[in-house]
Amino acid sequence: MTTSLFLDALAGQRTERPPVWFMRQAGRYLPEYRALRAQAPDFVSFCLNPEMAAEATLQPLRRFGFDAAIVFADILLIPQALGQEVRFEAGEGPRLGLMPPVEAMRERVTSAGEELKSVGRTLTLVREAMPQNLALIGFAGAPWTVASYMLDGGLHTIGKGERAAARSYAYADPDGVDAVLDVLVEATAHYLKMQADSGAQALKIFESWAEGLPDDLFERLVMRPHRSLVRRLGELGVTTPLIGFPRGSAAHAVRYARDVDVQAVALDTACPLEVGRQVQAVKPIQGALDPLLLRAGGAALDRRVDELRAAWGDGPWIFNLGHGILPDVPIAHVEQVLKRIGAQ
Repeated sequence: MTTSLFLDALAGQRTERPPVWFMRQAGRYLPEYRALRAQAPDFVSFCLNPEMAAEATLQPLRRFGFDAAIVFADILLIPQALGQEVRFEAGEGPRLGLMPPVEAMRERVTSAGEELKSVGRTLTLVREAMPQNLALIGFAGAPWTVASYMLDGGLHTIGKGERAAARSYAYADPDGVDAVLDVLVEATAHYLKMQADSGAQALKIFESWAEGLPDDLFERLVMRPHRSLVRRLGELGVTTPLIGFPRGSAAHAVRYARDVDVQAVALDTACPLEVGRQVQAVKPIQGALDPLLLRAGGAALDRRVDELRAAWGDGPWIFNLGHGILPDVPIAHVEQVLKRIGAQ
């Protein structure tokens, strides 16, 4: 047994209670985060400031005592490392400039870890400051999710929820999109290796836009790049456990668990309890409380926590949200969940 409840569950062991952490647990719902964020000129600068990012990572641990921390960063740091302009506009989200030519990006893939070494410094600072029985998670956006922003600059003027522009490129220019995905596999592998070398004890691959893909595109845009990324990490000597998060994958989740060599699978809010049990029979799972229910609170929140625990509580299971925590979630509701699950 390790000394970490989180790492025990990730290794497939059954724990006395499910370890708990929340996606986007360091964020705008915390007043201390808002005060810290106000000191940075822009969001990208905030992410790349190791001292500030480390403080943001540690804040929820101090307040809630989660079992794991995830490094404060963003999935769109990789495009910047590859030479694409990235900026975040208040109330609008990410905006990216024109994507550089694939050949130009290929020249920068092996230096992605070095370009983003400030994230590694953040991880080192956090690992030095946090208790040894708590785990530290690094992460990156999955190739298709990052590509979906790079291909259309983050504008998404039509079909926003389905990433219509990027999916249209995938149909119209399959070779071109596959070339971008290959670049992102290599760059992401070097980036995640740097994080593992800097103290990350688990690595999460965020596929935020797996939703709505037909079988053939799911295989080509999600499964194949994930398998390539896992394989490349192994070639680079990375043995850190991996959590795959194919958000919105629905019935594909069991297939993903069987065919992608990650150590655990994160489940989204729409995943049926029975599908979660099927995935759990293959490997450890994480998820899948609805962030909107966390915001609502009350008896319905308690009931859902109990339902998830009844369905998946025999483990291995890491209690988490099915997507990121919302900015207007009351802190008392986070405390309510932690008490209900037995983590406080």
